[in-house]
Amino acid sequence: MSKSSKRKVSALRVGTVWLILVIALGLLSLVAINVGSAGYSVRQIVDALLSPEKSTVKVIVVNLRLPRLLLALLIGASLSAAGALLQSVMRNPLADPGTIGVSAGAGTAATTILLLFPQMTGAVPLFAFGGAALACFLIYTMAWKEGIDPTRIILSGVAINSVLGAYNSLLQMLHSDSLEGVLAFMNGSLSGRSWSHVHTLSIYAGIGLVLAFLCIKGANTLQLGDEMAKSLGVNVSWTRVLLSAVSAFLAAATVSVAGMIGFVGLVVPHIARLLVGSDYKQMLPTSVLLGAVVLLAADTVGRTVVPGMEIPVGIVMSVTGGPFFLYMLRKRGKVRGN
Repeated sequence: MSKSSKRKVSALRVGTVWLILVIALGLLSLVAINVGSAGYSVRQIVDALLSPEKSTVKVIVVNLRLPRLLLALLIGASLSAAGALLQSVMRNPLADPGTIGVSAGAGTAATTILLLFPQMTGAVPLFAFGGAALACFLIYTMAWKEGIDPTRIILSGVAINSVLGAYNSLLQMLHSDSLEGVLAFMNGSLSGRSWSHVHTLSIYAGIGLVLAFLCIKGANTLQLGDEMAKSLGVNVSWTRVLLSAVSAFLAAATVSVAGMIGFVGLVVPHIARLLVGSDYKQMLPTSVLLGAVVLLAADTVGRTVVPGMEIPVGIVMSVTGGPFFLYMLRKRGKVRGN
């Protein structure tokens, strides 16, 4: 088979994957709007939305379900893009914002504001990004030794995660009477979110995703290895810092709105890589689409799997993502053993 025909097959496969994901996204969106504690048919929802009168169906769909649906799409896309960039930085498919401490930094800053300065709740997105940026700075400072090595970054991230986890536990012990909102935040939940959250996240996520797509060339270059990247005239260390900063920005934006949601940035880019390959020109858009599908599916399952009870989306992702992480770890171990 010629090189041109291989490219055509590859383009056809990528296009097919994207089409399937878009269709899945549309179907899941319909399901997410229909299901809930009060189930409505598509006809009822359409009639309510087209009617100028204010009805119960219209209020529930417009004020509760639509904002939640849009937030799930934005958060899934943002976390997946963040994870994909970090996996390029580390040259490791097991890296994501949670495993190296970026999400922990954002979560710690947000938890501090919620517990110590509740009057400043509106500034949580700004402080969350500041916490993520500070965590990144500490990680890279600890990892820097005549350049940045991915292994040292991961080890530094584990240390930062441990310290911030201890701080969060102490903070929660000292303010045990104010933990109701914080516990929902730590578990990652979209419950009770409104259009104001959508507006806030759409700005941050929009900026972050545009920056992520501008980083495609750098992400592809880092995959070639440090020596090859340097021979192409790329400053490897600063490229890693730039990609990590964009990833931290995306992770912080999601944490500030929905709390700590793990494994999306780990699982989704890995699946996208299996579907369309490791070229970020195809892999990053696929990760964004697949991340939106996965998080919307997880949130819908959390709302409906137990009648009369809602399971936070962060817990659903942990239950499903944890075993997948162990599978990936075991598979990589077998490959290395061979």
